[in-house]
Amino acid sequence: MDTYADDLAALVETLDLKNAIHIGHSAGGGEVARYIGRHGTKRVAKAVLIGAVTPLMLKTPANPGGLPIEVFDDIRANVLADRSQFFKDLSAPFYGANRPNAKVSQGLRDSFWLQGMQAGFKGVIDCIKAFSETDFTEDLKKFDVPTLILHGDDDQIVPIAASALLSSKMVKGATLKIYPGAPHGLCSTHKDQVNADLLAFLKAQRSASA
Repeated sequence: MDTYADDLAALVETLDLKNAIHIGHSAGGGEVARYIGRHGTKRVAKAVLIGAVTPLMLKTPANPGGLPIEVFDDIRANVLADRSQFFKDLSAPFYGANRPNAKVSQGLRDSFWLQGMQAGFKGVIDCIKAFSETDFTEDLKKFDVPTLILHGDDDQIVPIAASALLSSKMVKGATLKIYPGAPHGLCSTHKDQVNADLLAFLKAQRSASA
């Protein structure tokens, strides 16, 4: 995650971005948190965490609501055994396609598989450790910009109880919006609602600062 954050910082500085809006989904939410934790908010206007892995996915004595390490060991084993089938199988809980009366297209699931297969093998393995074992608690405490947290309460990948419900308490003044019945891949399954909420959040902050 330090690498992700430092790469982002290099991009932001090279482009000389100011008052940038950082929106991160899943592990990307962790990247936004670590970027702010390591590089501050001097170039950040506001932040949005969507289905984010923050503050910590792994179960530890200090984080009893997290997932056991065996869950992530199984993911690594399945990726190594047959990563193509792994991504096909993962697309079901990712989008909630395994729920009764789900309306998730095969095309969307195929797109997820394609994105996964385009990732480098080592990158996939390394990122499992990065998103599952990184503790973002101290990063979240450094947030001092308006922050919106969106999460589905039926997220089977990043359970809401150990993520958004905790993160929203660690980020001072954060706004938490829970999507009833929404899965991890809510940016696709609930894209119109996500876009509307993002636009309203950004416009409201602009008006408040004008």
